[in-house]
Amino acid sequence: MTEPSKLTHSGVPDHQPAAGGIAARARATATPQYLAGLNLEQREAVETLDGPVLVLAGAGTGKTRVLTCRIAHILSMGRARPGEILSVTFTNKAAREMKLRLGQMLGQAVEGMPWLGTFHSIGGRILRSHAELVQLKSNFTVLDVDDQIRLLKQLLQADNIDDKRWPARMLAGLIDGWKNRGLMPSQVPPGEAAMFGNGRGGKLYAAYQERLKILNAADFGDLLLENIRLFREHPDVLRQYQHRFKFILVDEYQDTNVAQYLWLRLLAQAPVKPGMALSSVIPGAGGSPVIPGRIENDDQSLRDSGPALAASPGISSQPLPKNICCVGDDDQSIYGWRGAEVDNILRFEHDFPGAKVIRLERNYRSTGHILAAASHLIAHNEGRLGKTLRTEDVDGEKVTVTGSWDSEEEARAIGEEIEELQRAGHKLNDVAILVRASFQTREFEDRFVTLGLPYRVIGGPRFYERAEIRDALAYLRVINSPADDLAFERIVNVPKRGLGDATVQLLHDHARKRRIPLSEAARAVVETDELKPKARGSLRDLLVSFDRWRARREVVSHTELAEIVLDESGYTDMWQKDRSADAAGRLENLKELVRSMEEFENLQGFLEHISLVMDRDGGAEDDAVSLMTLHSAKGLEFDNVFLPGWEEGLFPSQRTLDEQGRAGLEEERRLAHVGLTRARRRAKLYFATNRRIHGTWSTTIPSRFLDELPAPNVEITESKGGSGWGGSSGYGPSRFDNVESFGSSYSTPGWQRAQANRARGQGGRNGQAGGGFNESQSPFSGSRSDGFSRGKRAPVTIEGELVAKSTGATSEFSLSDRVFHQKFGYGQVVKIDGNKLTIAFEKAGEKKVVDSFVERV
Repeated sequence: MTEPSKLTHSGVPDHQPAAGGIAARARATATPQYLAGLNLEQREAVETLDGPVLVLAGAGTGKTRVLTCRIAHILSMGRARPGEILSVTFTNKAAREMKLRLGQMLGQAVEGMPWLGTFHSIGGRILRSHAELVQLKSNFTVLDVDDQIRLLKQLLQADNIDDKRWPARMLAGLIDGWKNRGLMPSQVPPGEAAMFGNGRGGKLYAAYQERLKILNAADFGDLLLENIRLFREHPDVLRQYQHRFKFILVDEYQDTNVAQYLWLRLLAQAPVKPGMALSSVIPGAGGSPVIPGRIENDDQSLRDSGPALAASPGISSQPLPKNICCVGDDDQSIYGWRGAEVDNILRFEHDFPGAKVIRLERNYRSTGHILAAASHLIAHNEGRLGKTLRTEDVDGEKVTVTGSWDSEEEARAIGEEIEELQRAGHKLNDVAILVRASFQTREFEDRFVTLGLPYRVIGGPRFYERAEIRDALAYLRVINSPADDLAFERIVNVPKRGLGDATVQLLHDHARKRRIPLSEAARAVVETDELKPKARGSLRDLLVSFDRWRARREVVSHTELAEIVLDESGYTDMWQKDRSADAAGRLENLKELVRSMEEFENLQGFLEHISLVMDRDGGAEDDAVSLMTLHSAKGLEFDNVFLPGWEEGLFPSQRTLDEQGRAGLEEERRLAHVGLTRARRRAKLYFATNRRIHGTWSTTIPSRFLDELPAPNVEITESKGGSGWGGSSGYGPSRFDNVESFGSSYSTPGWQRAQANRARGQGGRNGQAGGGFNESQSPFSGSRSDGFSRGKRAPVTIEGELVAKSTGATSEFSLSDRVFHQKFGYGQVVKIDGNKLTIAFEKAGEKKVVDSFVERV
């Protein structure tokens, strides 16, 4: 009889304490503290330690708690030491949070976990330990993006490639994409290599990698790509780490790209004995990478990518897979545009046969109606593993869907709702607006400044802080005020005119000596020989352009002037020629900037408004509305979530549909699911019938996603945005057209602001009918009849202060005239000062206003 101590692994009978038995009852009394409070599914995910496990964790189901408790359980059970656990996350913030939670659970044990971090930080650590095997030294430098671009520019110049036609930034994007897919230079498909430099993309990639080795440097993508090469070319190194890591845990597995997938697959395989064929267990070891989602129709590739070993004496043909646990949600895979492969999580059971799939479906964040809406929406996707979120919370308020006439009314309506929430005692920190595209934020930023609502933009700069917007504003500032040195210095060489730092320093020296502005110093310098002929000519041309633009300011509208300046300066052309991924977005932002100027009477008023917007810089701890894109909202949650812009072409994005087809549509739907599940108590969806897209007002149709929501969980509401719904709209007369509504019986601040906006020149845009307020149909129109002209608009009000017209004009009103004002009602003129009137209003008392805001009755 075989001694018990010498039984083989397969001979050990599996045993679990019987339910209700002595062992089970005794173990229950010794339940560790970290397991307290876990639901059944969470506890199963924590305690299932052997073999591959996929935890499908829906939004708000406590996945971070599961991961940290699982690590704590491994350590508490003595299954591994801290240095034998590999735990990878996507962000440093997530890694820090996990370490903090583990520290609270286990104390100092977490300090001995050197392999808890991001993919790239752990990859970099491994690479430094074996740098010589990939032709590097252990003190290699990791290049940032700027260094990478400079190096690529040198290579382009050496190969006589026009860097204007083939920008270095475009090549950097291609190389990064190839590295994210695990492609070495020799593996880049010829068709893709031909996309750059007339077929020289692959050659330049190889030259770039060679140059990095000479410089003892690596870029961000190399931290994983060189790891993969190291493991493939040196199986002994791979075996070392396979033996070291007894447990592997992966967070946000749905967002892994191909390189991260290959890296994990290599580490997660059972160790291979020396001399065995590597290709039988390592994907891509035969020379070409395995690309998830493209394997199903290739039997040989599928066999090669699986964990099975070729039959060999003394070795089981089916070795036990590593203890790998991947946590993710296929319904939240929204980063396909940066290389994430949702197929990685969908084929987990293919990659790890016998894997246990545990679904976390109990949501601890949102109310019943929100979860029902999100689950019904995402169920329309075909490429998913399937789960249904549920809650034991109350049903709460239904998801609301609101239509507005245009994007301006959408911003007004959301602003009014936020003010109502604020008056009801809700904190602004619990309110978020999630947009599909960054250009949408401008409308809300302007509206919040008008309302005096504090806000913060998360995941990027505020609209007017973006580089392209600051550049455009600098041009306009110099036109408005030639003595604005800061603005002049910003754009003197943007786009590049051959006026470098030496030229600017010369202008500064001249300006200081003569105590004059930079622009005047420039006029003096161009008449001398202090500058080289080319620089002198460029500077003279720029000054002539500014003179021409100032002259045109008197004959064209300020919006037309902005378009002329951006075109004639070459600034628009600069971004049109830029082939980087963000160039299109910058052009959209410039168009949005020009559009934002239409609300103001003149350039001066617009620039004053901008100064107010830029001055609102509250601290991070202030109570403020959060404004961000849907992609930036991943992992966040708020009591009240507003989701504007649910229209075809915007959401789902037409560009995504054109480029990716059905796969793109499903990712857009996942993005909608993410947006809905950010809401704890209220989710409010908006769409506009008219929106400016690519610089032109277009009639839009509501997003298909709205029809995919379940009717029992959705409520249709009327917009609270006020103006924009005139008789000229397709909706007919509106209750906002009633003059009597300005009586004292309904005079909340939000209502008054909405009505006051009617006097702010809402009459149309650029000759585009259908969407603007037609003054000819308004009882307040007076003698004006062209509701869609590009004529001058009334001055705007910013936080109660008028951006007034010149006081040099003489008013057409006389003392004792009876007048009507949109906000203050009827009154009598008692004093006249230029175009400013002092009026005794019947209900509001004596007020000083600009005459363009009142009408004689």
